[in-house]
Amino acid sequence: MKKVAILGGKRIPFVKSFKEYNHLSNQELITPCLNALIETFNLKGKRIGEVAFGALLNRSTDWNFSRECVLGTSLDPHTPAYNLQRACGTSLDSTIQLGLRIAAGQIDTAIAGGSDTNSDIPLQLQRQLSWKLADLKHAKSFGEKLRLISSINFKDLTPVYPSIVEPRTGLSMGQHTEKMVKEWGISRTEQDELAYKSHMNAAKAYAEGFFDDLVIEFKGLKKDTIIRADTTLAKLASLKPAFDFSGQGTLTAGNSTIYTDGASVLMLASEEFAQQQNWPVKAYLIDGETAAVDYVNGEGLLMAPTYAVARLLKRQNLQLQDFDFYEIHEAFSGQVLCTLKAWEDADYCKKLGWDKPLGSIDRNKLNIKGGSVAIGHPFAATGARIVAQAAKMLEEKGSGRALISICTAGGMGVVAILER
Repeated sequence: MKKVAILGGKRIPFVKSFKEYNHLSNQELITPCLNALIETFNLKGKRIGEVAFGALLNRSTDWNFSRECVLGTSLDPHTPAYNLQRACGTSLDSTIQLGLRIAAGQIDTAIAGGSDTNSDIPLQLQRQLSWKLADLKHAKSFGEKLRLISSINFKDLTPVYPSIVEPRTGLSMGQHTEKMVKEWGISRTEQDELAYKSHMNAAKAYAEGFFDDLVIEFKGLKKDTIIRADTTLAKLASLKPAFDFSGQGTLTAGNSTIYTDGASVLMLASEEFAQQQNWPVKAYLIDGETAAVDYVNGEGLLMAPTYAVARLLKRQNLQLQDFDFYEIHEAFSGQVLCTLKAWEDADYCKKLGWDKPLGSIDRNKLNIKGGSVAIGHPFAATGARIVAQAAKMLEEKGSGRALISICTAGGMGVVAILER
């Protein structure tokens, strides 16, 4: 098995949806990231072993999204590419999949990534209208065509907006997380404190220049626009509940991710090939794991990473405390806190296959350069953003391990271990 080297990542600034990137497509967002990677690693005219991108909010015309992105750059057009999608875990999943192909010796280089935009939202036709239009196209007589046209009513013309809810429950991710925080006894204060720390860590990282080589300039922007260096716990405490209006809700716009537009990409290679090209290695992808929970029958929607991490630790003969950095995706502050509390619970960890609690982590090692609450969360782009961020942290430290954990819609989770 070959060692899988993480060489670096590029992303555009993450922004609040319906603002700076309004009407830009996923392809328009991710292609500049890919071009920046090509320039950094001198890939012009080079054939990459494989490219894998994804987006949660896809248009039907994006069926060949990744390949079209490749063809829109100076990469050798013989570079293959494919789409994949696992909601918020998409680009971490693409990183793991491509890493396995590199480890197996099938390819020497790969580019993983993802993009998402709510500002170019793919509206759909009502199914009844789609059927009528299809029938109209194949109608043979004028009378048949006239009958079909006259059957189209106002309801048929109402567009269908994508709804980010769970089809099995009809509840949004935030509503499911409200259930989770109640189950685990997570307070509003704890959630606001984690959100505050996320903003402070991200603002500090920008001030120190940490993101200078990770975030490229795009549309006149040089940094993420969601980070609030001036927020306070008092400001966060003043916000109203966003998902539960009964007076018992604790999730707000301040301790949850907001709709975000953005894209990110990541360069991978075998260790041997990286050495041949004199490409410095930031970190290595050691292993990855996925999991799912039965949220329809009562398990917490966003708790699947607890299972995935437990299995990954057992396979690697590691303890939860054997890490220098923890990058836990902040879909909601409450979801992160539920995960941490579950790992400390003996009875819960028995479900995970452990005869003792996984235990607690050092919170000073958690999302130290900021998390998704502050930086933003363009669904499919978050994984590559986190991997590039964690790899650079390991490079700066000189050695160590990072644990990456991402929850996803559908009650799934994607996790990975990086090492240097």
